[in-house]
Amino acid sequence: MSDLAAAVLATARAMNASGINRGAAGNVSARDGEGFIITPTGMAYDQCIAADMVKVGADGTAQGRRRPSSEWRFHHDIYATRPEAGAILHAHSPFATALACQELDIPPFHYMIARFGGETVRCAAYATFGTQALSDAIVAALTDRRACLMAHHGMVVFGADLDEALALAIEFEALCEQYWRVLQLGAPKLLPADEMARVIEKFKSYGKQ
Repeated sequence: MSDLAAAVLATARAMNASGINRGAAGNVSARDGEGFIITPTGMAYDQCIAADMVKVGADGTAQGRRRPSSEWRFHHDIYATRPEAGAILHAHSPFATALACQELDIPPFHYMIARFGGETVRCAAYATFGTQALSDAIVAALTDRRACLMAHHGMVVFGADLDEALALAIEFEALCEQYWRVLQLGAPKLLPADEMARVIEKFKSYGKQ
């Protein structure tokens, strides 16, 4: 199996090691030509080898000795609609999932919301896992964004590559924890739209040399 498959597995293991996911929940993929490589369904990542990763083509056809993650469909649709996406991470992280179970969008309580593309992070409407309805809801919630919550489910983040997707997912979970803590203090105070517009513009060159 390719070096990319090994990198997908390493990222899935790192996702769990970071504490943002546990067991066989969640999934990771990376774009590979016209398709992508994704973690298999229902397997603990510490028990997988690179050959267990699954190639899914642009037509949704899977190749490999395992079945792809049950959530392969939204990975497929994100890659099809967002050419800048090179890797996607889905996790059932504790704080993101807590907010998602309340069907909450995250407002501009902190300027780092802009890191994910806009002045809010949306919560995608609930639909049964693995369905086209869920994929459609996620794609809509990700319009002009790089992260979203999934109602009663978890989070989705994409990046240019696996390293960025993982880093963004860890940042996003930290932001969700901060928002959860702010909510314990009462109604959050929000940054104004003009300030968020300035920060969003600044993030367009953030980290670029």
